[in-house]
Amino acid sequence: MHLLYLDDSGSIANKNEQYFVLGGVSVPETSVFWLSDQIEKIAERVDPINPRAVEFHASEIFGGRRIPWNRFSKEDRIQIIKDVLLVLKKAYSDIVVFACAIHKDSFPNDDLMSKAFEDLSSRFDMYLHRISPPGKYEKGIIILDKSTYENSLQELAKSFRMEGNRWGSRLKHIPEVPFFVDSKASRLTQLADHIAYAVFRRYNAGDLNYFNCIEDRFDRSAGVIHGLAHLQTVNPRCTCPACLTRQ
Repeated sequence: MHLLYLDDSGSIANKNEQYFVLGGVSVPETSVFWLSDQIEKIAERVDPINPRAVEFHASEIFGGRRIPWNRFSKEDRIQIIKDVLLVLKKAYSDIVVFACAIHKDSFPNDDLMSKAFEDLSSRFDMYLHRISPPGKYEKGIIILDKSTYENSLQELAKSFRMEGNRWGSRLKHIPEVPFFVDSKASRLTQLADHIAYAVFRRYNAGDLNYFNCIEDRFDRSAGVIHGLAHLQTVNPRCTCPACLTRQ
């Protein structure tokens, strides 16, 4: 069983932001404890007395306005965000990253959360199909931070599984609707938050500071990056990693 933890970055309603991102990490169930523990060790550095009270949200860490982040310098806060992302450097190759970055003005009439979820659920299903041994179906579950999208995404996933998505493909490797958890209780949902933030900063602000920490962890096969989608209609010659490997 593989668990895909997802979170979003960027506000769909904020007209000052060009992008909305849904992103996260796929983890085999056997690696969930190890990866969570790596992030827990960072929390122990942040607050040795009460590390469980530390919740990693990249935008809050960067802003530094709340406890405990207001005790750290900007340079230290940036390094903490990087440290959370860099736990993936020590991870096995079957821990892979997924993200979908959507240029909002390219799709003014679309439900962007549904569009991103459709894209990533399809990519996750194809990934599970590709890594399945002959005669066996690897299964996956999608886990997201609790939000107002819970009911709509569960219905959407049910529809994809029973009727197929816009490409006519049914989700054969994802047997259940997505689960929603409180990010305070899940270090891997917090890691998903950082991944989405890293991708958002790369596309919305041209900031590679965090994206470079995870670029080599996106699902890829035969030289094509399958784990990263850049959905836009304004630049047919985009040279970002997602677009470049498909040209």
